[in-house]
Amino acid sequence: MSKRILVPLAEGCEELEAVTIIDLLRRAELDVTIASLDATAVTGNHGIRLGVDMGLDEALNLDYDMVVLPGGMPGAGHLQEDERIMTLLKKMAESKKFTGAICAAPKVLAEAGLLKGKKATSFPGFLDDSADQVGDYVEESVVQDGKVITSRGPGTAMDFALHLIEQLAGKAKRDEVEGRLQRP
Repeated sequence: MSKRILVPLAEGCEELEAVTIIDLLRRAELDVTIASLDATAVTGNHGIRLGVDMGLDEALNLDYDMVVLPGGMPGAGHLQEDERIMTLLKKMAESKKFTGAICAAPKVLAEAGLLKGKKATSFPGFLDDSADQVGDYVEESVVQDGKVITSRGPGTAMDFALHLIEQLAGKAKRDEVEGRLQRP
């Protein structure tokens, strides 16, 4: 059975991160659900409209192996302000399931308490205010500590998505997907 991943989108998300994550996970034949907070398409922070599979309320009726938060502002702020997202993140952590966040979105994980005592990264400045909520802030492209995976920003989105694939489907599947991308 294919692993199921939820990618929630909010108005003002970073399109490059969202599309890269969704695209590569689907290339790996993983079951990706794209949900918006209000059940409508969202407009990213660069004016690109992104379609969704369903609204978050409907998506929450399913079980997930991983929840991945794209960054971008104000998108990450909207995710952080949504109680359904915060509850879901805590539930995922309690169930020892994967959570991932890139760019500004690791601040959402920090707010949910998922980065306490953990090594994590983000776009510069987004975890600085949450220093008491993060165990060890590092400036690496992709950082995994247990079931929590974080990344820096649009430029690291492909590395982040490939890392997610490896965690969910194994190194062979990651290598297969990456090979078809013709990366140097």
